[in-house]
Amino acid sequence: MYKYDPKSLKAEEFINHEEIMETLAYAEENKHNEKLISEIIEKAKQRKGLPHREALVLLDCDIPEKNEEIYALAEQIKKDFYGNRIVMFAPLYLSNYCVNGCLYCPYHAKNKHICRKKLTQDEIRAEVTALQDMGHKRLAIEAGEDPVNNPLEYILESINTIYSIKHKNGAIRRVNVNIAATTVENYRKLKEAGIGTYILFQETYHKESYERLHPTGPKHNYAYHTEAMDRAMEGGIDDVGIGALFGLELYRYEFAGLLMHAEHLEAVHGVGPHTISVPRVRRADDIDPDAFDNGITDDTFAKIVACLRICVPYTGLIVSTRESQKSRERVLKLGISQISGGSRTSVGGYAEPEPEEENSAQFDVSDNRTLDEVVNWLMKLGYIPSFCTACYREGRTGDRFMSLCKAGQIQNCCHPNALMTLKEYIEDYASPETKEIGEKLIEKELLNIPKEKVRNIAREYIENIHSGQRDFRF
Repeated sequence: MYKYDPKSLKAEEFINHEEIMETLAYAEENKHNEKLISEIIEKAKQRKGLPHREALVLLDCDIPEKNEEIYALAEQIKKDFYGNRIVMFAPLYLSNYCVNGCLYCPYHAKNKHICRKKLTQDEIRAEVTALQDMGHKRLAIEAGEDPVNNPLEYILESINTIYSIKHKNGAIRRVNVNIAATTVENYRKLKEAGIGTYILFQETYHKESYERLHPTGPKHNYAYHTEAMDRAMEGGIDDVGIGALFGLELYRYEFAGLLMHAEHLEAVHGVGPHTISVPRVRRADDIDPDAFDNGITDDTFAKIVACLRICVPYTGLIVSTRESQKSRERVLKLGISQISGGSRTSVGGYAEPEPEEENSAQFDVSDNRTLDEVVNWLMKLGYIPSFCTACYREGRTGDRFMSLCKAGQIQNCCHPNALMTLKEYIEDYASPETKEIGEKLIEKELLNIPKEKVRNIAREYIENIHSGQRDFRF
C-alpha cells in the first residue's frame, strides 16, 4: 500500500516499514563486507553525510579494525564542525498534567499516585531566576499534553515570562520548546513567541510498537505525531529537533528511522533537523526500564552516536543527564555537541528542592552534578563549555545555519562566541577553581582563532566582559 518516498508528506511513506526492513537485511548481509565498508568510510570522509542504507552497514559492522576507523572518523568530524565546544542547556518542566497513556512515561493519565503539578507564572519566575543564578542562558521547556491544564496559551505566556526575567547579569536568551504535536497555526504562534528549536521525540518509528506503547490519548495517532515537523516547518519554525527513545524498539530500526526522518526533512524543506537527541529509557515513578526488552549497552550507545555524527555531520547531537558521567564522557568526543547540566526533571525544583513525598519527575537523573561541576569537568577534559545563543539571535537558523556550517564558516563566529559566553559564566557564577581553570582555557583558546582581526576583537570583548559589560557576539 505504501511506497517509500522521502519527499512524501505521509508518515508511512517517508518512514516506510518495508524500506527499513530491507535496509536492516542489507546491513546484516554486508556487516562483514570489508570492501564495501571501506568504500562507505571513504565516502563519509567527504563530510557530506551518508544515506540510511550505508549508515546501517557501518552501525552493524563488527570488524574491529573498521570500527576503530569509524570511531576515529566520528571524532575528526566532530572536531571539524564543532571544534571542542559543548553547548550547555537545562530543561524546565512546566507541568506534568497529561492525557496520554504512554506506557514508558510516569506522566501517563492512569498514574494516580504521582504528584501532579503545574507552575504558575510567579513560580516560573522563581525557577528562571534560580537557573540564571546557576549561569544558564538556554532552556528547553517541557510539558505534558493536556488541552485543559496546559493549553498553548499557557505555553506562550510562560515563554513570554521566561524571556522577560533579567536578574543581576542573568538572562535566558533562547527558549527551546518540547511539547506535543500540534497544528500549523499553533506552530506559527510559537515562532512568533521567539522560540529557538521545536523539539519532539518520535519515541519509536515502528508504527505497530508506537500504537501499542501509546494506547490512549491524542499521541496514539502515529501519522499526526510523525508528520509534526512538517507542520512546524510550514508554520515557520526552521530549527527542529528529533529523537528516538532507545530501548522501546530494536535500536537498528530506530537508527534507520531517525536518518530517514532527517533525509525527509532535507528533501522536502531543504534543511535537516537542527538537533538529534539519543535518550535511553530510564527508571521513573512507576516505570521499570527492565519491562522493555530492547535496552542497549554502553558500547552500542557509543556506536550509535559515532555513526550519527558521520551520517549527519551538520546536526547537533544532544545527550542529557539521563546518562551517567562516564557514559557522557565517552560520547562527547564521538559526536555529542550539546549537554544539559544541573538538571531537574521534576516540575520545578530549581528554586527549592522538591520534597521526596512530592515526586513529580519524568525520569531519574544519572548525572546529579551541579552546573559548575559539569563546566569544571568539561574544561579539564579540554572542552569549551558554551552558553552561546548568537546564531538564533542573529537569524542564523534553518538553511542559513546549515549553509554556513557546510561551508565551514560557522567556526569563525562560534569559537569566539563560546569563549565570550564562558567568560561571562566564570565572571558571574563560577567557583574559584572553575574560574581559574576557565581563565587559562580562554587565554589558550584565543590563540586558536585563525583570523587575527577576529582574535583581536574577541580579546577586546573579553576584556570588556571583565570590566562589567555583557552580551557580545559575532
